Amino acid sequence: MLWYASPAADWEREALPVGNGALGAMVFGTLASERLQFNEKTLWTGGPGSAQGYDHGNWRAPRPGAITAVQDDLDARTTLDPESVADRLGQPRTGYGAHQTFGDLHLDIPGAPTTTPEDYRRELDLDKAVASVTYTHQGVRHQRDFFASHPDGVIVGRLAADRPGSVTCTLRYTSPRADFTAAASDGTLTVRGALADNGLRFEAQVRVHSRGGTVSSDADGTITVTGADSAWFVLAAGTDYADTYPRYRGPDPHTAVARAVQQAGDDDYEALLARHLRDHRTLFRRVALDIGQSLPADVPTDALLAAYTGGTSATDRALEALYFQYGRYLLIASSRPGSLPANLQGIWNHSTTPPWSADYHTNINIQMNYWPAEAANLAETTAPYDRFVEALRAPGRRTAQEMFGSRGWVVHNETNPYGFTGVHDWATAFWFPEAAAWLTQQMYEHYRFGGSTDYLRTTAYPVMKEATEFWLDNLRTDPRDGTLVVTPSYSPEHGDFTAGAAMSQQIVHDLFTNTLEAARTLGDTPDFRRRVEEALNRLDPGLRIGSWGQLQEWKQDLDDPTDTHRHVSHLFALHPGRQIEPGSTWAEAAKVSLTARGDGGTGWSKAWKINFWARLRDGDHAHKMLGEQLKSSTLPNLWDTHPPFQIDGNFGATSGIVEMLLQSQHDVIEVLPALPAAWPAGSVRGLRARGGATLDVTWADGRATRIALKASRTRRLTVRSDLFKDGDLTFRAVAGRRYTWDRQD
Repeated sequence: MLWYASPAADWEREALPVGNGALGAMVFGTLASERLQFNEKTLWTGGPGSAQGYDHGNWRAPRPGAITAVQDDLDARTTLDPESVADRLGQPRTGYGAHQTFGDLHLDIPGAPTTTPEDYRRELDLDKAVASVTYTHQGVRHQRDFFASHPDGVIVGRLAADRPGSVTCTLRYTSPRADFTAAASDGTLTVRGALADNGLRFEAQVRVHSRGGTVSSDADGTITVTGADSAWFVLAAGTDYADTYPRYRGPDPHTAVARAVQQAGDDDYEALLARHLRDHRTLFRRVALDIGQSLPADVPTDALLAAYTGGTSATDRALEALYFQYGRYLLIASSRPGSLPANLQGIWNHSTTPPWSADYHTNINIQMNYWPAEAANLAETTAPYDRFVEALRAPGRRTAQEMFGSRGWVVHNETNPYGFTGVHDWATAFWFPEAAAWLTQQMYEHYRFGGSTDYLRTTAYPVMKEATEFWLDNLRTDPRDGTLVVTPSYSPEHGDFTAGAAMSQQIVHDLFTNTLEAARTLGDTPDFRRRVEEALNRLDPGLRIGSWGQLQEWKQDLDDPTDTHRHVSHLFALHPGRQIEPGSTWAEAAKVSLTARGDGGTGWSKAWKINFWARLRDGDHAHKMLGEQLKSSTLPNLWDTHPPFQIDGNFGATSGIVEMLLQSQHDVIEVLPALPAAWPAGSVRGLRARGGATLDVTWADGRATRIALKASRTRRLTVRSDLFKDGDLTFRAVAGRRYTWDRQD
């Protein structure tokens, strides 16, 4: 439970989020006029039809030999400054667009208190996925509840009071844009329009119901409830966006929006709430975490955060456990089947010009959003991710052909819902053709956890194979040592362009390794498997140790031990990759690099470092990084801040906590691999491991005392824990069976 003793005054820092994947809203809890700022994920400017013109980021005129010339210069000079490469390979971006706020629904409440009552409470119940506001005024207890229902596809709100006839309010809509009309009729407020930039049509409908009292539709486009015992509304919204290249347009949203409002409105509030709770809890309740937390009932969440010291108190642990489950809540709320995946802000955006367009940065951010999905038992939330990546293939093939003259598909540093797969001209963040390879990793991880060869064959492998074909065509022999390298390559988001930067090589190594495994599993042609295997054997692995014991970021020993840049990209092989084994010389070199980079950085960077330190089996340092994120990169509503708000840090931290408790990237299920001293006793239920296993673990004095494993596949599994005499226990697990081990000493 997140809760606060006063209304929210700031959207980014204080308002509370609800969402159903496609729709999101922020609840303020203001007294005289409740503000419900809401979003629909496909409401985007830019793309086809944009007044600026749109080219998917592809070069507007052929540049024969441009990439080869840069490669030749790198062979001769070894480094090139980013500005010079951007001048030769980039171009200004046009028609890229940005996610848009849909607007605000206001509930004006006459006679509301002018000051905050002493018993005021604003809360977000993570188990219910319901945001509520309660207070007493003039002897009447008032309550407001808001939730976003995935099964019904609507946002629902209710106002109630404990004295009959005490609910009176007026609903009205506002927007920072002037591209809409709003009209009220028969208890339904309809907002309709088209974005001025690209003509994207949008519609929202709000249908209002009451028990007792009256509901009137007003000529000014508002709806008024008078003298009701309670009142509730359903809100649906949509656009004519479709994820189909090249038009990205579908049917007018009116029919779908009207149907959603009609069907939801045919049920009463209690039925809608019951369906919502069943749906949400099916996902949320799969995982429970007890790290010895104790949450004082009288301490609001903002005070809990302000008092957090990063220490070992039960109150500190309460915040850590809450933050873990909040990350799971946010993923459920911002990524459900039937819409786009979670973006840089999940689904919540109050601006027409949000930071970084609230887009999909593919140089880590969208990937980080899904790091906790599999292990934290929310695999269903990855369906929008899969569909989004699949939709990038068609425009990505064109970019691969026109820009590189190659097979396969490609996307660079960031993208939008309109298939932007080319380049722009921000020198230090425009060139990243490895992004497509990295995007496929989550899809293969979904297979490694779940084991469905049907999913691998029909969904993941086609995307992986085409990304592999791109790199089979585009790797170049390095004249320095004859290995295959990515060139030009750039280590985000600093330094010079080089050939064979560590992150580039590690990502392609990961792609080839995964694709070869999948090709063998599915029985792809011997010729394709041979080509991938030969390229993998010739590929520079991106792993070498430099002059001060560090894992080098570039193929040359260019690393500066005083460099504290937030990106630690050259540790991709440690996490989220699996190229570096714990305890290896590479792991020790990664530790040197990570130590040199320090514990600072923005929110998402600190979250990545939690995962790094957990993979290095240093639970205390991983816990320290969690503390650093909470102390200096977390807002009062527990959103991660870059700054500004950027949701990937929430998801990355939840992933890091899982990594401290359970790892399986090397096909061994490691129990409590990085347990910090701050959590000496506790339990976790419902974490998933690769190979088809769900685990419950109890520990005391820093050691596992009980492990329960349920298998979803029949296969041999190896579990590693000091609970076992020899450390490792290998056995044949049978699908559906549950296995339990208890400490005997």
